[in-house]
Amino acid sequence: MEAVYTEGIWMAESLQQMMKGQETFWLVVTHIGDPKAAFLLVFPFTYFINKRAGMAVVWVAAISEWLNLVFKWMLFGERPFWWIGESRLFVNKQPNVHQFSSTCETGPGSPSGHAMVTAAVWWVVVSSLGSFLYSRTHSLLLSAAPFLLYVVMLVAVGLSRIFILAHFPHQVIAGSITGFILGVVLSRRVPEGRPLLFFFSFSMGLMLSALMLHAGLQQLGIDLSWSIALAKKWCSRAEWIRLDTAPFSSLTRDCGALLGLGLAQYWKPGGWSLPWAPRALSLAISSMGLYHVNRLPLPVRPQGLFYGLFFVKFVIVPQIVMVLVPGLIHLFTHKKKD
Repeated sequence: MEAVYTEGIWMAESLQQMMKGQETFWLVVTHIGDPKAAFLLVFPFTYFINKRAGMAVVWVAAISEWLNLVFKWMLFGERPFWWIGESRLFVNKQPNVHQFSSTCETGPGSPSGHAMVTAAVWWVVVSSLGSFLYSRTHSLLLSAAPFLLYVVMLVAVGLSRIFILAHFPHQVIAGSITGFILGVVLSRRVPEGRPLLFFFSFSMGLMLSALMLHAGLQQLGIDLSWSIALAKKWCSRAEWIRLDTAPFSSLTRDCGALLGLGLAQYWKPGGWSLPWAPRALSLAISSMGLYHVNRLPLPVRPQGLFYGLFFVKFVIVPQIVMVLVPGLIHLFTHKKKD
């Protein structure tokens, strides 16, 4: 693997040299590809256009990120920003690369979670959009346009991960292919209208199975915190190490979002029926609400408290989008009519 990793480092160096001055653009792209963006950005936007597609986004994002976590625990993938120093292969000739605020993720590197979740979630979006366009226009060319944008999105997110030294190229390719397959499979079976018990059981099942896998690997003498130690050792700035990039943050986000999806359907089965203008207003207010929920500071000590509150934060996300905001808009618009 040394040759593959080394070529990946030189590719990252070439990208950084060719794209000097474009760092902000690539950081924005990598933020768009962040798994949490599926819940905070893609979900509300999609939900207020098509409810089933919106719920599919949460469902697909949660399961694909959970599987990504399991794959990372099993595959022990390196990350470029720490491998450069750990490998000791660049003592005589250091690559001319630098880190960014989004570089220092603490989980293992293979496969890329950004690429995997982006491929899975955006398949839901573009396939729904493509079907809609074909039903309206019967034009294969026009209905194929979203799939072209899908490929561009995957390439851009993948390049951004290589550019900021978060992943090697083969990790991005593996994540994209796996995510595409998951998107196709999971989008066909969206748990729309399922009882709350299904979501509670599924959420707790994912949580407990991941914890059991973690405990089992630890019993076998495998230290799953190895990547956290390396990230802290080789990150350029200590403040770039964030607990919300740790593997257990992904786990609590996914399980919380799934439970939240079940609760939202329990409080308001079928959701609120709104005309287009109130839907647009609901989208705007929901997006502002999620922005502030995401920015809520959480105590990082003790870590158990952080993960518990992180779980609650993502339970709240579907309530805001599916129940609270559209319910209030429905209430006010009907009062005005009366």
